[in-house]
Amino acid sequence: MQQNGRLACFQVITDTHVTTDAQHVHNRNFERALLDIAALEPGSIGIMHVGDITDHGWEAEYVEMARIWAQCREQGLSVPIRFAHGNHDLFGGKAEAQLERFRRYTGMPGPYHAHEVGGYRFLFLGSEQVEPERKDFAYLSGEQLAWLDVQLRGANEEKPVFVFLHQPLKNTVSGSLEAQGWHGVIQDEELHAIVSRYPQVMLFSGHTHWELEAPHALHIGGGHGPAMLNAASVGYLWTDEDEHKAGSQGYFVDVYADRVVVRGRDFAGGRWVDEAAFELGRGALRTGGTR
Repeated sequence: MQQNGRLACFQVITDTHVTTDAQHVHNRNFERALLDIAALEPGSIGIMHVGDITDHGWEAEYVEMARIWAQCREQGLSVPIRFAHGNHDLFGGKAEAQLERFRRYTGMPGPYHAHEVGGYRFLFLGSEQVEPERKDFAYLSGEQLAWLDVQLRGANEEKPVFVFLHQPLKNTVSGSLEAQGWHGVIQDEELHAIVSRYPQVMLFSGHTHWELEAPHALHIGGGHGPAMLNAASVGYLWTDEDEHKAGSQGYFVDVYADRVVVRGRDFAGGRWVDEAAFELGRGALRTGGTR
């Protein structure tokens, strides 16, 4: 895995919004992103999916997701995928049944889970219930928040910890501003208080679909950690002018002993997104910017 001092690499994708139609642009974008990753980084330690795997959380959509995944594996994809779930993955019924479906098709143990991969800690958070008046928000129980604090408290302070949650924290990354119609985390203040104690955290979110070229793809409060990154969307994009845009984007992440390099990838165009290239040191921004 080492390449010019690189210790590990992984990818972050989100908001694939797979539908029941195999020819739908969302489904084709998902396949193209997986094959792009397979071609560029066959030695990746994993693809981290930040939720809204499906468009409605329907059984048939998960079946189609599994078909795309299997088809890409037949074409050479050897990279494992780990999943968070998003609000769309809970739309298809009661939360308990939807979470069971999520577990069954993704192999993940529940709405929140931890993984040690390549010597690094990866923590996935997720909503545990749907609030009728705030169905697009994440609900994180006290138990989940306490679990997160324990996981972070026990982590090596000299290494980054990668956290994934579909909804962004308020007034941080692209699309999370109140003026932009933020739909985030009901326990926003509680979660913010926890991650703010750990500058080695890198929190990736989706949900907004905001393109990587928009301002605030990266947010670091006060110039110090934790770092929060908007991972755009594989299915389709949204602009800072509040307009829908065709496109498909995500991140490639390279981990070194003293820094983490994050590069935005345009899967549709097969190119790197220069505006979303960041280099982060131990809990602080080194190059790039919040723009």
